[in-house]
Amino acid sequence: MSALLVSPATTWNRAVHEDMKVKDWIEPSYGECSGEFDVVLTGVPLSRSSISASAASEYPDFFRKSWNFFTTYSIDESIDFRALRVADLGDVKMHGTNILQCHENIEHAMMDVLKGCPNSFYVQIGGDHSITAPIVRAFAKASGKRIGILQFDTHLDLRATDTDGPTNGTPIRQLLDAGVVRGEDVYNIGLHGFYNAPSLIRAAEHYGLNRITLKDFRRRGAESVIREVMAELASKVDIVYVTVDMDVLDIAYAPGVPASTPGGMRTDELFDLLYEVGKYDLVRGMDFVCLDPHRDTRELQTVKAGAYAFLTMMVSRFMHLK
Repeated sequence: MSALLVSPATTWNRAVHEDMKVKDWIEPSYGECSGEFDVVLTGVPLSRSSISASAASEYPDFFRKSWNFFTTYSIDESIDFRALRVADLGDVKMHGTNILQCHENIEHAMMDVLKGCPNSFYVQIGGDHSITAPIVRAFAKASGKRIGILQFDTHLDLRATDTDGPTNGTPIRQLLDAGVVRGEDVYNIGLHGFYNAPSLIRAAEHYGLNRITLKDFRRRGAESVIREVMAELASKVDIVYVTVDMDVLDIAYAPGVPASTPGGMRTDELFDLLYEVGKYDLVRGMDFVCLDPHRDTRELQTVKAGAYAFLTMMVSRFMHLK
């Protein structure tokens, strides 16, 4: 295991029963990551870099605790996906105050994971959206291949780094300015409302980002949109990385998001999109970011929505890529 990863604080019981909870399905990995796992999961507990006050660093822990609410059987698809082997590698170690050091730790830890588990699918649980930049940098360095980004977000995340720094408002800009990804290879789905200033629209046009508004998505539907986006990406890139900013959801569905807004996606719309994305083996990794469990309701509706989104992706991959 990477020296930058802390073992997951989870209990595990792989007793063979007809009924299995997710908490007994995901395997805590205390040793070296190996190719025997279909999916590897890493917690990235950083939120000091959030523009909005946030305890998103607490989400990896809450995400793991939510596993007790779910089973490995999907009634929608009439399938049990427990045969998919998923390992929890633990959390990336964070510096107490130095954000750049935290990002360096994330990048190095991800490089170790990619080296140790070269054939797995990679899921990162944030943390705020700043974590996406070092993760994608690691993908690019480890693979030497052209990376595309599929982003579900209310915001463009194109704030200027010279004025805003390495925050959750700049991850896409960081990657573009460093030449890690190309603007034409970034697709943002879910933009809506009054949350992106004209300067950010100009930046998107300058870099050539692909923008699909929530209104356009609803007109066309999840299957059509993802089929078109993935066809375009397949003609240009070698790997697609998916980043899910939970602020893409409407505030009514995601009160536990610091930058939550009215007018966003419903949870079922996000689930439908991720189900379609899961069909494509070009997609090699993803993250879920910007979910603050301490802002959530007593019933933890946003925490549960994030776990449901993850499981939707897992059942889709199990069904379509096995």
